Amino acid sequence: MNPDRKPTATAEPRGDSGRPPVRAATAADAEAITGIRSEYVLSAPLTDDWLRQCTDDLAPRLTSTGDARAFLIHAPDGTLAACALGLILPVLPAPSYPRGQAARVQLVVTHPDFRRRGYARVVVAALVDHLVAEDTTLFELRTSPQAAPLYRDFGFSGTPALCG
Repeated sequence: MNPDRKPTATAEPRGDSGRPPVRAATAADAEAITGIRSEYVLSAPLTDDWLRQCTDDLAPRLTSTGDARAFLIHAPDGTLAACALGLILPVLPAPSYPRGQAARVQLVVTHPDFRRRGYARVVVAALVDHLVAEDTTLFELRTSPQAAPLYRDFGFSGTPALCG
């Protein structure tokens, strides 16, 4: 993502549901995802070398055979407005997660120009729905106290294995 190119909060596209269109990320989105993570999530932005390394690591993981799933909303100018990224990992099965497949919600971020519009809720819902459809039965995430109510709405709790 080009840090000089900021989304502009102009008229927003809406889907049939009245919500902004959300789509599954592909390997081609890895650079934008690592860029928004660097700019708005990490305590210090990544260097160009780290951005390249993270992009190169994430891209193959966002394929159908990879272990990453992400959902995006684009700003009207085509830049990334919001993203939710989950990483899938095998775990030993148990009665409450019999498939032995877990997902860690690794990243949820909304560009500051698009916050307080429900974008995080839309991308997290798409991510969780998709992962459940792939037989993921255990979810984990770490969050700030400010964002905890959003995740409780999805069934996450305060336990280490946040949703069964």
